[in-house]
Amino acid sequence: MNRSRVPRPLLFTMAYAACAAFALGAALANPALAQSSAESMTRQPNPGHTHTPLPRHILQTLHQAQVPPSALSVLIAPLPHGPAASSAQPRHLSHHAQASVNPASVMKLFTTYAGLSLLGPDHVWRNRVYTDGPVRDGVLQGNLVVRGSGDPKLVVERLQDLMVQIRAAGVREVRGDIVLDRSVFDVRERSEPFDDEPLRPYNVGPDGLLLNFKAVVYTFTPDAASGQVQVRFEPPLAGFSAPTQLPLSQAPCSDWRRQLQADFSQAQQVRFSGRYPTSCGEREWPVAYPEPEAYAPRVMQALWQGSGGQLTGQVRYGSRPASAKLLLEAPSLPLSEIIQDINKFSNNVMAQQLYLTLSSELGAPGRFEASRLRLSQWWRKGFAGHAEPVLDNGSGLSRTERSTAQALTALLQAAHASPHARHFVDSLSIAGVDGTAARLKDRSPQSPVIGNAWLKTGSLRDVASVAGYVQGQSGQRYTLVAVLHHPNAHQARAALDQLLEWTVRDAAGPSQAATRNRQNHGSLRSSR
Repeated sequence: MNRSRVPRPLLFTMAYAACAAFALGAALANPALAQSSAESMTRQPNPGHTHTPLPRHILQTLHQAQVPPSALSVLIAPLPHGPAASSAQPRHLSHHAQASVNPASVMKLFTTYAGLSLLGPDHVWRNRVYTDGPVRDGVLQGNLVVRGSGDPKLVVERLQDLMVQIRAAGVREVRGDIVLDRSVFDVRERSEPFDDEPLRPYNVGPDGLLLNFKAVVYTFTPDAASGQVQVRFEPPLAGFSAPTQLPLSQAPCSDWRRQLQADFSQAQQVRFSGRYPTSCGEREWPVAYPEPEAYAPRVMQALWQGSGGQLTGQVRYGSRPASAKLLLEAPSLPLSEIIQDINKFSNNVMAQQLYLTLSSELGAPGRFEASRLRLSQWWRKGFAGHAEPVLDNGSGLSRTERSTAQALTALLQAAHASPHARHFVDSLSIAGVDGTAARLKDRSPQSPVIGNAWLKTGSLRDVASVAGYVQGQSGQRYTLVAVLHHPNAHQARAALDQLLEWTVRDAAGPSQAATRNRQNHGSLRSSR
């Protein structure tokens, strides 16, 4: 299952700063490529029509996992621009590249590149606060209206800052209600979860006023001296309670969540009746709030009152009256930063927020149907002749979304040649370094792929996939798309790692590879 991480927002921010220190994406996003358009890229010879044999060791790995070769779609192709191999034949592999498959979270590549193309990397979502009544001596005689913009990352720190801004704008007491307006999107809560784990954060649905991903993050910090583990939760919710400490145990850390014996059946009163293993150290557990409709009002009330604000009425959903006056505007982070969370950490709800924005920014409430239409028109205009992707909610968390390896390759090559290349590449996970592709280092600590591939990974119950850019040891750069669609897909994931390594190892010999790696790392340092 595609399990999107929802770490504490402050840690998310720190992760962004660390990611920004890497200029690896700049090595792929050659500024000279910015003058080529997506349309010119799609006129390149179509590499999806050929069929070449899979390497023998890939076939062996598939056989060991009892996965037939027909369950694998692959297209590996050299980028038509940029440095090329000087003495080695560039890698090229096409296997079932035109088969329509579900690539899971790799579908986010369509949403994020369409977002960059249609909205621009500097696009921001503008959250607005209105007053519906006169303000005298800090007292609002009426309602305070918070109108959401579809902001994908309106997290705790930014909400707390919003409370400070409201008070600085002259409102410290609301003698009325706080009204939450989320009408920028026309969506409903999913009647049933995507799978049988409804409290996993990846199951959270989109919202015009999405607060902190509708999740509660529990932090467990063991204190050996007291024999207890301290329990904290974030964000604050009005009327919510949870244990503040639990007994420690000497049990192994494996399956520590089950050992806690958590009971989330009562949304406002969480219980942990088990113990926490000392050996786990500090851990976090993000949980989707069991009553998603009640989440935003309870968070907003707790944050407003926690900031010192007073409230006579209640916090409720509603629409902004025409008579309401704008008090302040709070813009979001720019799209160029938002897509880093979407792609690096495979955040499903953020991808759906962006997808809905493709239609909401035209003026009407954002709807999945309208966004599908806009993305379809964008695809047909810029990628004529390539199989059109089938999108549902734009996140890959779907049983119906489809694409071909050939269409994904066309997208990757067009993005690499576009003016937005650097932003797009920077949003991808660096193999063995950060994001979802960091796990490659755990699986293969000496892999030559580490630091030499910029990837989007995907995972569903019967899908394992990867797509992105690979730097060959010869200096040649490639696009790579590989999708396994089979009940044993995850047992065969090693085949995807092997395809990445096969692509990297395109040099004539180890001495040439070492020279190329030194040159590449030198250019990365100079670009910081």
